[in-house]
Amino acid sequence: MANTQVILTEPIAGLGAEADVVKVKPGFARNFLIPRGKAFEVTPATMKKLNSLKTKRAEREARELNEAEELARRINKLKVTMTLETGETGKAFGSITAKDIAEKLKGDLGGLEIERHRIVLERPIKDSGAHEIEIKLHHDVVAKLNLNVKSSGKTEGAAAAEEAPEAEPEGFRSKAKARHSK
Repeated sequence: MANTQVILTEPIAGLGAEADVVKVKPGFARNFLIPRGKAFEVTPATMKKLNSLKTKRAEREARELNEAEELARRINKLKVTMTLETGETGKAFGSITAKDIAEKLKGDLGGLEIERHRIVLERPIKDSGAHEIEIKLHHDVVAKLNLNVKSSGKTEGAAAAEEAPEAEPEGFRSKAKARHSK
């Protein structure tokens, strides 16, 4: 079965960006891309529109790059501090994930959201101290976030006080368990 050539009018994941001429199955072009305005069939008339689509794509890519560079400058200046719940031995009860970092950045950047998939963590952070985290904002722009993780562990005296049960009053006896008979 022959493929049909179409010109994309917007970026489509796994297929291409706007102004790309791609080959697709005829049914995909006829039933999905063309009716939804995501592509044009390749004809002499639509080939004339190709230049305007290319300029639109270049403007969009330049705007996205400038926005990513500006955001990277803001992130590089940030020093974020987060607390990690730990026990008296220093063992972490949880971890700091990319989602946690994204939520913290949303507050620190004035409501600007960064997708958690853009934050590069090999594994969740489970230890305190300074960490440098990469955030891929654009395929050409990578920001470095300085993250300081503090331990919120309990002191030994407070932990011992919590673990010690209250002394039972003298002369107190628990009730015997009821026995059931058939």
